[in-house]
Amino acid sequence: MAVLQEYKCPCCDGAIAFDSKTQKMKCPFCGTEFEIETLEQYSGILDNDGEDNLEWEKEAGTEWSEGEAENLNVYACNSCGGEIVGDETTAATSCPYCGNPVVMLGKLSGSLKPDLVIPFKLDKKAAKEILKNHYKGKVLLPKVFKTENKIEEIKGLYVPFWLFDADANAHIRYKATRVRYWSDSRYNYTETKYYSVIRGGDIGFDNIPVDGSTKMADDLMESLEPFNLADAVDFNTAYLAGYFADKYDVSADDSIERANYRIKNSTAAEFRKTVNGYTTVSTEASTINLTRGSTRYALLPVWILNTSWKDQKFTFAINGQTGKIAGRLPMDKGAFASWFFGVASAASVISFVLMWLFR
Repeated sequence: MAVLQEYKCPCCDGAIAFDSKTQKMKCPFCGTEFEIETLEQYSGILDNDGEDNLEWEKEAGTEWSEGEAENLNVYACNSCGGEIVGDETTAATSCPYCGNPVVMLGKLSGSLKPDLVIPFKLDKKAAKEILKNHYKGKVLLPKVFKTENKIEEIKGLYVPFWLFDADANAHIRYKATRVRYWSDSRYNYTETKYYSVIRGGDIGFDNIPVDGSTKMADDLMESLEPFNLADAVDFNTAYLAGYFADKYDVSADDSIERANYRIKNSTAAEFRKTVNGYTTVSTEASTINLTRGSTRYALLPVWILNTSWKDQKFTFAINGQTGKIAGRLPMDKGAFASWFFGVASAASVISFVLMWLFR
């Protein structure tokens, strides 16, 4: 069976053929000409394109030792279904997710033991000050968010994360152009040169965090990064005293897709930084293979504040290690209207004065 070799134009993807006049390969669609040797090299590059191999090797977490979890209790919220873990000293006055004060007590069972924990570095007082400072200058913020009783409801929570380590070997091909413009007395000219730019190499990733709780929004948790894993220690139940600790409900296997997404984006961003001096650059093909892929289970410290305003729930999170804060603030429409008309009135007065001065 005969096999036909078809060459595609790197510029427009049209089928190209040999032109006997120029003794070159020529695209009948965009008119670009290529040396045969160049196309053969390009064809070889295309043959090297492969599929991603993003496989992970090591499972995270360990089983609890006999008797180790005897003093750990589970607090299950009747309102949102959230399950959190604490020792017998944990004050389960309200759910850290929805603020519901009704919780039930049960014994811990069936969860993996974390490998690591970053202990809280900031106490409740420091977290309250961070939140107060976050509110400063927010003239359109509803007054209810600035009241002391709301700040008192802040809860310390160890959030479950899966930490992914891997070495990524990447092969990325870009289509790039350099465009030059000039003109003479009769015409305007545009010259576009096309390039195939190839980058390849290895890049290492350590401790890529992926939130292991469906009750915590991924974007909210990622906004608190980075956590300094140099402060992480082997897990001990003593660190739970006085705090909540969420039970993971997203497994390590189910978190792989998010980890792969973050690795691919980070790899693409780092390699793209090396492609400079072109008018346009677009990615044509990307192949990433992982080695040394391993996963660990960690608890990371987060202060949580939930409150409601006009039937909307607002969640604020503070990194319990660094103090970085994240969360969406509401806007008081009444305050906005007063502020807008005040600004509009001031602008009208200024405009009137300027017109009077320069008429």
